[in-house]
Amino acid sequence: MEYAKDNRLLTPYPASSLVIITSGPGQDEEAGPLPSKVNLDQSNRLFDAHSLGSPDEDRCGQCCSRRAVCLSTILLAVGTVLAVVGVTLALVFGIPKPPPGRICRTEDNVTGFLCDDRVTCIPPSDLCNGVVTCPKGADEDTHMCSDLPNNLPGGLVFRCGNPQFWVFTDKKCNNFNDCGDCSDEIGPYAGCAPCGVDWWSCIPVDFQYCSCIPRGLCRDGRQHCYDWSDEYTCPQKFNLLD
Repeated sequence: MEYAKDNRLLTPYPASSLVIITSGPGQDEEAGPLPSKVNLDQSNRLFDAHSLGSPDEDRCGQCCSRRAVCLSTILLAVGTVLAVVGVTLALVFGIPKPPPGRICRTEDNVTGFLCDDRVTCIPPSDLCNGVVTCPKGADEDTHMCSDLPNNLPGGLVFRCGNPQFWVFTDKKCNNFNDCGDCSDEIGPYAGCAPCGVDWWSCIPVDFQYCSCIPRGLCRDGRQHCYDWSDEYTCPQKFNLLD
């Protein structure tokens, strides 16, 4: 047997398959291949190098981790920059304001259209009639007047008995048949009060009226009510003391 200078056994067998047999004092140490019964399964003694990960794989994992961190940092920075730019633009150019409310009360205490000066309140029927009524012309706005009544502010339109027809709200309950079927003057949807002091209540024969006629038509020698009450009962001048 061959020994190295440090008394280590030189053998062609791997160290995992050798066993050292120590003899008693004065006896030589001999080494040899393990018997088949004692020989250990090398596959159970050796570690799989691939299971521990190669140096290249370790370096790749570290690199990927660094890239993920860098990417997250970049995205965060870009988002911050965009937010700052958005706020700056909003401050410089102004944040768009919602359209102003247009509903108001006219001098006659009816629902009206509020002009841009936020003071002038005009009747809805003055809208989109070709005549500028508001100081800055808001009542003749091109967009608003391009699609009536869809582009009008809410609360300014009354739908007739036939929904295809409509009138401005200040034309409702004015004692005139603006809808054509008197639905703006008669019925629960209109909700009109009884005829005023300047009107005579009857069933008119004239199409333009619905349930009242002007007192000025009384005693004029013509029939305006089906029952002729405008000629025989209605006083031409109404006395508030009666």
